[in-house]
Amino acid sequence: MNTRVPETPQTMRKMPQQSRSRFLVGIILDVATRILAEKGWAKFNTNDVARTAGVSIGSLYQYFPNKLALAEAIRQQHLAAILAVFDTIKVNEPAQADTFSADVERMIDGIIAAHLINPRLHRILLDEVPLSGRDAHQEFECRYAEFYLTFTARQVGTARAKIASQVLASAIEGVVHDALRREQLLSSELKNELILLVKSYLTA
Repeated sequence: MNTRVPETPQTMRKMPQQSRSRFLVGIILDVATRILAEKGWAKFNTNDVARTAGVSIGSLYQYFPNKLALAEAIRQQHLAAILAVFDTIKVNEPAQADTFSADVERMIDGIIAAHLINPRLHRILLDEVPLSGRDAHQEFECRYAEFYLTFTARQVGTARAKIASQVLASAIEGVVHDALRREQLLSSELKNELILLVKSYLTA
């Protein structure tokens, strides 16, 4: 478990508005992602990113004040991928027995796939990069909690859903992150057991 003390939220200095600046930020983030995955947090630095990306350090600092801000932007891309998985599941429609099973499988498949995009990077983000304050991911936290609450309420009702959704989200996150650290995310047996866990919990 990552127990480091949260640091002050680090964010981009400004958002790119024009296509040229968006392209520049995209290149910086692509290079930063590769370097962070290859070298780890301790050897990750803004000078290396700027040099490899072919941009001046001043250009990089226009958008990212330090290396933690770069790491946070990389983390945001992963969080966006998780939300994209949730968007494929119509949680506001009444659940049917056949659609519930398909929804659970789609959710677990999608969450695992999002963590398989760059497993080494995710392990570094989990275990090496300092945690930012919760405000840095406030929008994600709200949408994350809302999805699990609505998804759970369809099966267990609103009275039980508040605590049940927290348990369900923590269980899925814990299993996936533990499998990531153990390099077991490609295990079909683990995926099937996780699907069974979710189905059993919500239909108990």
